Amino acid sequence: MFALVDCNNFYASCERVFNPYLIGKPIVVLSNNDGAVIARSNEAKALGVPMGAIAFEYEKFFQINGIHVFSANFALYGDMSQRVMTILQEYSPECEIYSIDEAFLKLKGFEMYDLNEYGLIIQKRVTKDTGIPICVGIAPTKALSKVANRIAKKYPQQTKSSYVIDSHEKIVKALKWVKIEDVWGIGRKHSFRLKEVGVKTAFDFTLLNDSWVKRNLSIIELRLKHDLQGIPTLDIEEVKPKKNIATTRSFERNLKDFSDIKERITTFAVSCAEKLRRQNSCCTSIMVFIQTNSHRQELAQYSNRISVKLPFPTNSSMEIAEFACEGLKQIFKLGYQYKKAGVVIMDFKPENEIQLNLFHNSNPKHKPLMKIIDQLNTAFGQQKIKLAGQDQKRVWKMKQERLSPRYTTRLSDVIVVKV
Repeated sequence: MFALVDCNNFYASCERVFNPYLIGKPIVVLSNNDGAVIARSNEAKALGVPMGAIAFEYEKFFQINGIHVFSANFALYGDMSQRVMTILQEYSPECEIYSIDEAFLKLKGFEMYDLNEYGLIIQKRVTKDTGIPICVGIAPTKALSKVANRIAKKYPQQTKSSYVIDSHEKIVKALKWVKIEDVWGIGRKHSFRLKEVGVKTAFDFTLLNDSWVKRNLSIIELRLKHDLQGIPTLDIEEVKPKKNIATTRSFERNLKDFSDIKERITTFAVSCAEKLRRQNSCCTSIMVFIQTNSHRQELAQYSNRISVKLPFPTNSSMEIAEFACEGLKQIFKLGYQYKKAGVVIMDFKPENEIQLNLFHNSNPKHKPLMKIIDQLNTAFGQQKIKLAGQDQKRVWKMKQERLSPRYTTRLSDVIVVKV
């Protein structure tokens, strides 16, 4: 059996844990630089706020309807997520953290347990210890546990936020209830195609011929079909190193000078390199892009990107920044006001499996240097030690005009109780 644990309205719930006044109030959380809505409480959804709503376009709507708006507090959300996941790992030796607010538990050897009661125990423990409400769905497969979780979330009063699918009858009933567009892993494109052949529910999908699914969709959807039928096909996945790492930002103002954008690209490259070293990998190619503000049509528009193949694998901040800036030189054009840029590093190789080249290799002196820099930045705060190509006085910050305190990660923001 598998359990899918999902935090309810996670970002909004994190804000409510430390500000109980917000309980029952409509909440939206904005993306980087306060651009668009990326999370909504149920109350905000009921008022008609769409996902991805542009913040400045909905400003009056937020005010009229008393919607509380927050900048994304990723430091708080990440810490609260870690607390939830740490608790969940106590309830099964096999745990797959699927996203910041979801995790699969493999309940192997739990045949003698009352799984419905076990789900309620998990639900009560997480809510009590973190303040984050969750729903638990338990079923014979991962795909069905997703369906069970959706039922628990849809009918919290009847299920007490925990639901178990443990019979063929329950499987059929649940699959007939779930619309095909709501099935985990189907997506909008496939749902349109399936509806054209009369597939409206998850149950209809399970009735399709295997060869048709494989031919018209893919082997991934075929595995999903078997999983929905109750045949365990998708197992718990181990955490794997990322296949690419990106750092992209919109600027707080338009930039015209090459030197300003070069500084940003250098900073983004350093950030990517730091993440690359954390997973003990090296990259062999870099992609750099720049673009103007597409929302300012009165301004001249330009965007471009370039991929740079590196002569050797590296995770050195200095070398990655140097190659990224060389790429920027090739795509930068004067006369434009740039609003966004980014660096993506790709084609990773394990750091301990790098083969030396006869002519071109990463500077061996960089490895111990990067190790010391990472240790200092970890101990004293990010961006304490920088490259010469970075602005030494400036710490790049996103536009976060509605940021709540970092209650759990910054000592000065810890709640003080006066008695």
